[in-house]
Amino acid sequence: MTTSPTVVTLGAHVLDTLVRHVESIPEGQDGQLVDEIRVTAAGPAGGTALVLAKLGATVVSAGAIGTDAVGDQLLSLLQRDGVDTEHLVRREDHQTSASVLPIRPDGSRPAFHVIGANGAYGADDAPLDVIAAADHLHLGGPEFMGGDAAAKILAHARDNGVTTSLDSLAPSDPGMFEWIAAAFPYVDHLLVNDEQALGWTGAADLEAACRTLVEAGAGCVAVTAGAQGAVVVTADETVRVPAYDIEVVDTTGCGDAFSAGYIRGLALGRTPADAAKLGCATAAQVAGGLGSDFGSFDLASVESFAADAALKEV
Repeated sequence: MTTSPTVVTLGAHVLDTLVRHVESIPEGQDGQLVDEIRVTAAGPAGGTALVLAKLGATVVSAGAIGTDAVGDQLLSLLQRDGVDTEHLVRREDHQTSASVLPIRPDGSRPAFHVIGANGAYGADDAPLDVIAAADHLHLGGPEFMGGDAAAKILAHARDNGVTTSLDSLAPSDPGMFEWIAAAFPYVDHLLVNDEQALGWTGAADLEAACRTLVEAGAGCVAVTAGAQGAVVVTADETVRVPAYDIEVVDTTGCGDAFSAGYIRGLALGRTPADAAKLGCATAAQVAGGLGSDFGSFDLASVESFAADAALKEV
């Protein structure tokens, strides 16, 4: 892979509306004043796309959105950050996927979500020629098309020498693992969170969960664990990567930012563990504000941050 990679981010694209701070939902018709409301492009494909573009990658988004005003705004936000949106197909019969996220004072949040057009995208929609010409394919949200369909797209990428990664919005129940597991043998780098890894596998600890996912076919598993950083597991080794000691405003998009930093690190020729360090440093930029697109940063400033910032104790 080149140092300035072409990355196709395929799958779930979402428009997030974030509100902070929200400690409770008002009763009845009551209202509540808040500090900030922002709208951002998001999703395991869309959010990763915009952060990758900030880090200097050439990014092509592929997926489905509606023909509604929400879709127009999502396109505008992705294009503003330099993402090529030509291969986002528009569905007249589905609204654009969207979420409303009330952010608590501690940075956590519940989510109100509409699947929308993300559920109407499949293997036949994928731009196979664009994927074959890319350096990296990141598939975000295989649960919307199922593991068999995702496997077809990932296998095509692998057959053409394209590095693959996968992330998911799926809940942490074992049934979802079974639904998407057919894709894992075609995934070079599985990038999920600790709740998903533990819930999908039923393992007692995170390292055991990662090993189960490697046994399911993934070449490398890099699992994010919030303030505990990340765990990177291959068939040969396990490495724990600490998070950075920062003040967290909002955790929305941190997983997507980690994925973007990790993918960018691979393009720089780094080991998975060192790529995960860049992923954690990138996630720290996004955690400092509201939404997936928070922060004016580039690769150089993230590298500078990683060199100087304090780490949390693992």
